[in-house]
Amino acid sequence: MNMHVDPALSGEVPAPKPPKTLAETGLSNVMLRDILLKTMFRQSVETAREISAAMKLSVPLVTQLVDQCRDAGLMQSTGTMHAGSSGEMGFQLTDGGKARAADALAQSEYYGALPVPLEDYKAQVKAQSVKNIHISRERLMASMGHLILPEDLIDQLGPAVGSGRSVLMYGPPGNGKSSIAEGIRAALGDNIWIPHAIEYAGQVITMYDPIVHDIVPRVQEAESLRKSGARVDERYILCTRPTVMTGGELSLSMLDLNYNAVARTYQASLQLKSSGGVFIVDDLGRQEEPPQALINRWIVPMEMGYDILALQSGEKFEVPFDTLVVFSTNFHPNKIFDVAALRRIFFKVMIDGPSQSDFLKIFAMVAKKKKVKLNEASLVHLLKNKYPTIKNIYANYHAPFLVDQIIAICDFEGQPYEMTPDLIDRAWENLYVREVDIVH
Repeated sequence: MNMHVDPALSGEVPAPKPPKTLAETGLSNVMLRDILLKTMFRQSVETAREISAAMKLSVPLVTQLVDQCRDAGLMQSTGTMHAGSSGEMGFQLTDGGKARAADALAQSEYYGALPVPLEDYKAQVKAQSVKNIHISRERLMASMGHLILPEDLIDQLGPAVGSGRSVLMYGPPGNGKSSIAEGIRAALGDNIWIPHAIEYAGQVITMYDPIVHDIVPRVQEAESLRKSGARVDERYILCTRPTVMTGGELSLSMLDLNYNAVARTYQASLQLKSSGGVFIVDDLGRQEEPPQALINRWIVPMEMGYDILALQSGEKFEVPFDTLVVFSTNFHPNKIFDVAALRRIFFKVMIDGPSQSDFLKIFAMVAKKKKVKLNEASLVHLLKNKYPTIKNIYANYHAPFLVDQIIAICDFEGQPYEMTPDLIDRAWENLYVREVDIVH
């Protein structure tokens, strides 16, 4: 196995080192040749530099590959120099090369960036594991500075996030579980290397997903590499640690490889895309599959650190499972999981509604942000006359909901933003639906 990683980087995730020979790519000569031919056929690239940029392979290695194809009668030089490419020689496919490209495309439409062998990717995942991150109390608090949380919540979340193990957050709706999950993601902070695609048993699985992976600007990447003195395998992209966030739409099929029968290509599963980052399952219990079934799918990956995927042929293989899984639910865990499943979720954290004092802090913060002046008589009216009707149960979402309602009323009435007992009453009417009999 060719481990393209440099452990010498100080304070940085190890950068994957570029292959020095075609053999060091870890790919077969047939795959290298076919991807070259398909890329030229589909993208109309002609010079070694253009091909290098498309295939993410160095110009010297592209030149070697081109020479092999020329010797095999699959390519030929155009006999012209390209002025826009520093006077480089241009190349084109012969009739035999076009036929071979068409045949290769019939087997798989994948072309462009060369994939990384699965074994090499496993080494990179290990080097940049989410479990290697040390998250201090200060760092976690800073990522959640916009939230007003119970004092002991950071005490519970800190060890959970720092361990890189699974976390279950549960409690009544509207109290910031989703915001806390986002704060956990923000606390991770650093960047990792994501391959465009990985290869296993001659099959290409696309990994990079612009929805999941945020690319680090090239200037920042160049600075990172300059400090380390390293060059990088261009088959990888430097990205912030990924976050996959799903809700009621999550299905078990999303956790398996997605095979496109038309293009005959594979796309990585959601949890494989989240490697090195966070997988957030929001609103657990709202999916079509029962929560127990979803948890059962994750039991082996969470315990063993690897997942098992299958190709269309039925062949199964192991991929890294290096993901901090955060489950969030409005249901009590005992009502949706059995004891065995709960035992396998390493941390269980209850997210309850705020105390009255914390609610007032949230209300004041929201009102200030939205430029609605606080009024003591209105707050007293809210606390003394409204909350007793719901047994003084406070929720984090109440403050922004009520303030937004007041703003909407003021906008409609053409009056300045203000807070009065009457406006509190009108806003409260939309917070809960009254129980009334509807005659049909």
